[in-house]
Amino acid sequence: MATDWTPTSWKSGQFPVGQAVAYPPQLSQAELDSSPAPDPATFRRKLTEAQVVAQLEQLPPIVSATEIERLKQSLAAVAKGEAFLLQGGDCAELFAYCNAESIEHRLSLLLSMSLILIWGMKLPVVRVARMGGQYAKPRSSPTEIYEGQEIPSFRGDNVNSFTPSLASRLPDPERLLSAYFHSSATSNHVRSLLASGFASLPTSHSEAVPWSLPLEHVRSPELLASYEEIVRNLSEALEFIGVVGGRKEGALDSAEIFLSHEALMLEYETALTRKLNVPAFARRDRNVPEQGYYCTSAHFIWIGDRTRSLTGAHVEFFRGLRNPIGIKVGPSMATDELVRLLAIVDPDKEPGRVTLISRYGADKVETLLPGHIKAVQASGHPVIWQSDPMHGNTKSAPGGIKTRHMHNIVSEISASIKIHASLGSRLGGVHLELTGDVKDGQSVTECIGGSMELGEEMLGLRFESYCDPRLNFEQSLDIAFMLSSQFQALRRGRPSAHSNILEELSASRPSSVDRKP
Repeated sequence: MATDWTPTSWKSGQFPVGQAVAYPPQLSQAELDSSPAPDPATFRRKLTEAQVVAQLEQLPPIVSATEIERLKQSLAAVAKGEAFLLQGGDCAELFAYCNAESIEHRLSLLLSMSLILIWGMKLPVVRVARMGGQYAKPRSSPTEIYEGQEIPSFRGDNVNSFTPSLASRLPDPERLLSAYFHSSATSNHVRSLLASGFASLPTSHSEAVPWSLPLEHVRSPELLASYEEIVRNLSEALEFIGVVGGRKEGALDSAEIFLSHEALMLEYETALTRKLNVPAFARRDRNVPEQGYYCTSAHFIWIGDRTRSLTGAHVEFFRGLRNPIGIKVGPSMATDELVRLLAIVDPDKEPGRVTLISRYGADKVETLLPGHIKAVQASGHPVIWQSDPMHGNTKSAPGGIKTRHMHNIVSEISASIKIHASLGSRLGGVHLELTGDVKDGQSVTECIGGSMELGEEMLGLRFESYCDPRLNFEQSLDIAFMLSSQFQALRRGRPSAHSNILEELSASRPSSVDRKP
């Protein structure tokens, strides 16, 4: 850790704070004294940001140093090409999603996708959910027009309300406390599910998969058959291992799932940053101090494309943490800027420390990604390259509905895989906005295309995102099969058994028009 860094050094005045939240001023004591006395039975003065931060500093960590270091150890394997990183969840997580059904549906989808990836890639999968803290969103404009009135933009549940009124959209610092308690509840439910065997793998063909969702809503017979075939084959393989005595107790009983979010609200993240003992397993064979600073709001946090300024407050805060971190890399990132940024946040060139989340768009990836890969290779930083095929491919359907097309999503991932392979690099993961929610037998209808052949005219059936459009259950499995097919083809030098799914996804062409994300 840098000796000139503290969790609050970003507050020194040298570092501009990107996407800062301006809370409305509170009445002074003199103004309160001159106003009519409110009814003490119904009036409570709002907490200030400083009072909220003081409370957060006294609350327990949401995640532990041991969990964070375990994730970093797993990500080091990804950086070495020994595992694959699957990261996904909601664009803007709502406090309302903190319920058992929503949490379990999101975990079930990640587990279903990872099963496909493990079977096809023959690699372990590191699962990281965009969950338990993804309550803040950067916005390109601080305000919007609603019914002729200018109101603040929705910034996420830990800033203001989605309800489109001036009063509801005023930033409220007490929402940071709500964010903490909803994150804690989500994290605790995830832990309890994993501890109770929710993520267990089936060990015989007759055993039910505890995390599997009902599949009656899957509209593509081929997709359903391909998924059920993998579950059946894996079950039979594990049953055989058990018969011959090759399975160690506990080895396949569960899977780890880690939590992540964009660390946008620096006051909140700083309040939850603690100096903790570094676990003994993380100090082996390295000159690591006995204690380090951990941001305990999540296992993995990332810097967004709008807050990655080399001289900004977010980069200053991130550089001293022991957490594994992500950095969004978009079209505006210059190659020399990327190398300088890596030198700031990863001076020791530690495997598993940095994940570069590339988000160019299908029409720009072939132009921009090669230069970034070559620059990072020359720098010697052992990063994980992760493709975010969502944010560069936002379009507008007729009627102005924001959407994304599966053709563009698949194209960007496929191009990324091929570009990395051609340069002696490797795509180590994907970062997706998705949801496993199913209501009355219907997945959400926010992205166009996929094996379910969702058309533009169907977007209104169940468009429920409060920010950007998400992949639904079927489309997410499509992506998993596509990745499995691509990596099998690279490994074997020939198409896989599921390559026809990839061909169908690539053949569908979008008719939506470009929209600036």
